[in-house]
Amino acid sequence: MALSFQEKSLWLILVSLVVCFGSYFAMVFPPDATYIRPEQVVLFAVAVVCLVVLQIVGHAVIAILDRRTTTDERDQLIALKGSRNSGLVLATGVACSLWLAVITSGNFLFTHVLLAFWVLAEVVGIATQLYLHRRGA
Repeated sequence: MALSFQEKSLWLILVSLVVCFGSYFAMVFPPDATYIRPEQVVLFAVAVVCLVVLQIVGHAVIAILDRRTTTDERDQLIALKGSRNSGLVLATGVACSLWLAVITSGNFLFTHVLLAFWVLAEVVGIATQLYLHRRGA
């Protein structure tokens, strides 16, 4: 079964998120300080730039190879279900981050747990959409 443009796009986003932010988290954890240091901010900026470049180039390649970019009601429903699951994960992450902000000193854990849950929420939303596309929902 051939992948649609939407599925190819979702795979690109998923892989680029995991690669860019997986690398970022691998470099900054475990923390050796309670506060975010300037070099960690630079690493974050590099991860964001890497993510943007990978997605721009990847989507350009996908668009050149597959011109069928139309969506239907099924794609919209799948996107809504992915957003629902993503929102639940993000809400949990915000609650955990706020809890950490109260019980720990410094901003390292608070910031990185919030960022990790944002990335995890995106991954869950995309994985949900990919699952539903493959299942034919």
